[in-house]
Amino acid sequence: MATASYLRMFTARAFEAMGVPANDAALIADVFVRAEERGIPSHGMLRLKDYYLLWKEKRVKADPYIRVVHESPSTAVIDADMAIGMIAAARSMQLAIEKAKACGTGWVATRNSNHFGIAGYYAMMALPHDMIGITLCNANPLVAPTFSVSRLLGTNPIAVAIPAGKYPAFVADFATTPIARGKLAIASKKGEKVPLGYVQDAFGFPSDDPDILKQGGAMLPLGGDRIHGSHKGYCLGALVDIFSSLLSGANFGPFVPPSIAYLPLPENQPGLGTGHFFGAMRIDAFRPAEEFKAMMDFWIETFKNAKPAEGQERVYIPGEIEREAEERTAREGITILPSVVNEVKEVASALGIDFNPD
Repeated sequence: MATASYLRMFTARAFEAMGVPANDAALIADVFVRAEERGIPSHGMLRLKDYYLLWKEKRVKADPYIRVVHESPSTAVIDADMAIGMIAAARSMQLAIEKAKACGTGWVATRNSNHFGIAGYYAMMALPHDMIGITLCNANPLVAPTFSVSRLLGTNPIAVAIPAGKYPAFVADFATTPIARGKLAIASKKGEKVPLGYVQDAFGFPSDDPDILKQGGAMLPLGGDRIHGSHKGYCLGALVDIFSSLLSGANFGPFVPPSIAYLPLPENQPGLGTGHFFGAMRIDAFRPAEEFKAMMDFWIETFKNAKPAEGQERVYIPGEIEREAEERTAREGITILPSVVNEVKEVASALGIDFNPD
């Protein structure tokens, strides 16, 4: 069991030891720990080793030169210069917010970046400004399109954060696959199988093996198979890929660089790094913010009062489970799998620092 404050302190120290400036290291640490706090350990401390190995192999830069390479009053393209994704994403979303303040909406496409943790973190940056935040990101190819065995798409998350009045914000943060890659890793570390419909083997047959990707298998689009709507999950993943890559000049589909250092970079990449897409929409560009938030409260109440199905206790609003996880971890602390603790200790030792979460 670890406290959030300790994990933030340790993670920031770890990235500073890699040469990341203190402010950026604190931001990265905050994204890591918010994932743990919100019950998304697949994007928390589990990922530290991946980032360390990417840095060690010079696949990410600790102190990049992030710059705007194209701009209009309401849009921009940012080149992240191989930044650790959290740094590029936060700066991109902040620019989208600044443009929304001036123009009503702001849109920023980012290239030459890397994995950035939980997408919802950046969408929620818009909330204090009475704005709706939108985040998209493409990822390295692990997902086979419907009817295929070729790994062409990533898990390609979508996040949308919408402010309310008396209720906490609506926060939808989800992959366009039935499971995130990190959750496959967690299942593997626990020695668990995964439900059918999450992954397939190299021949396209359903599998329950969380390590099937290492054997030439693939993840499946949201829906799992054609009968259950995987073609719709495929469409969602494709849209994220196009918005994240083609607008910014990042790599698309099979050319997106892997977020794991031991996998080689794709050959003949047509773009630059991983791509993101961010949007900020000022509510009062459409109607008075207080009116909107009052109606959002009514929307939330309507759905919270939906009659539960037999055997179910309640209906959740997107983001509610994660918010309750934050309340729980604030009381009880954060549990980290022993295998993840061992990996983090290995990284800490290599960086010349200590990791003692208990």
